[in-house]
Amino acid sequence: MSLPTILEKIIARKHQEVAERSAKISFAELEARAAQADPVRGFAAAMQAKAAAGEAAVIAEIKKASPSKGVLREDFDPAAIAKSYAAAGATCLSVLTDVDFFQGSDAYLQQARAACRLPVIRKDFLVDPYQVVEARALGADCVLLIAACLDGEQLKDLSQVASAQGLDVLVEVHDGAELNLALQYTDTPLLGINNRNLHTFEVNLETTLDLLTRVPRERMLITESGIMNKADVELMLLSNVFGFLVGEAFMRAQDPGEELQRLFFGGHKIVAAPDVD
Repeated sequence: MSLPTILEKIIARKHQEVAERSAKISFAELEARAAQADPVRGFAAAMQAKAAAGEAAVIAEIKKASPSKGVLREDFDPAAIAKSYAAAGATCLSVLTDVDFFQGSDAYLQQARAACRLPVIRKDFLVDPYQVVEARALGADCVLLIAACLDGEQLKDLSQVASAQGLDVLVEVHDGAELNLALQYTDTPLLGINNRNLHTFEVNLETTLDLLTRVPRERMLITESGIMNKADVELMLLSNVFGFLVGEAFMRAQDPGEELQRLFFGGHKIVAAPDVD
């Protein structure tokens, strides 16, 4: 019998977490809290506007640790990091809320969002409608749905719950089968391609390049994981990929916002390749 992968362990824990949390706060109470949350800030619209202008649309991530790399940042202040990102030109924020594997917290999302005006995505492993409504109650503007965690009907159902809550959705895939699933069962505009295999946590930027021609033009492609230097950024921009989700490179830097500025807006001029019909 094979041992469970990191992702399988995370998913099992998420189902336990939903049971624990719903025993403390009912779904009805959570819906009431979500209805009182601040208005959403338009996550997808912000990303699409930047890309339409031919500029890098950066989702800057706030995360303390990861299962594969351990603690990324000892000096961890979500509000200060959010302000740094906003000043440096980030389009949106991503905040890890998973406690057990990423040392995240719901409070980190609330602190980051309160510190600036940028839209925020709740970065977590969502497997139940409870978590989607919980994201809105926390003040999130968008949720992540990971195809590796969900079947087609779950993708569809959770996407519909998010829409009913006014939340944008970023659907994440990391291979062709998951891409087909996302395109068949969701119609949300943001499609993430994760260059990290969530079962092994190995990273390969070719994942985005291999799949991008299969992404319809009406979907905005966002490359996730493995963007570590200017060459990586230029490779994606030259391939007409304008959406980025970056965490580790920023979290390891002395000043996360300064590193964002250096990587994406540090003076290199990019001319995207023309579309070929």
